[in-house]
Amino acid sequence: MASILNKEKYTQLLTETLPRVIDTEEEYERLLNEVSQIMVSGENMTAEEAEVLQLLAVLIEQYEDEHYKLKTATPIDILQELMLVRGLKQKDLLEVFGSKGIASEVINGKRSISKNQAKALGQFFHVSPALFL
Repeated sequence: MASILNKEKYTQLLTETLPRVIDTEEEYERLLNEVSQIMVSGENMTAEEAEVLQLLAVLIEQYEDEHYKLKTATPIDILQELMLVRGLKQKDLLEVFGSKGIASEVINGKRSISKNQAKALGQFFHVSPALFL
């Protein structure tokens, strides 16, 4: 059931927070700060605060989608990251790839990962082979 907003309180909150489309990092930081201040209310948050919070969340999400979009990781990116995190070198994956040359080509992105290699990498790293396809 939707709460009825007190127009005066809602207008006051809008005046204080001044929500607007975010086009600078400073405005982004300012609205994040406004969200933090509203969140302090916790369970005692008023309907008006919840409405402003929802508006700010939409504005922040829109800015983040536009400015902080992560690129999709390729299977090679995933392999390189797993190797980095575990401190592995190319030689540590020789049993997966079968030869130094193939391991080098795959790790350096000159050759794609085969289905059999993806399966072996999945077993080696204890992850889904689908990550490498």
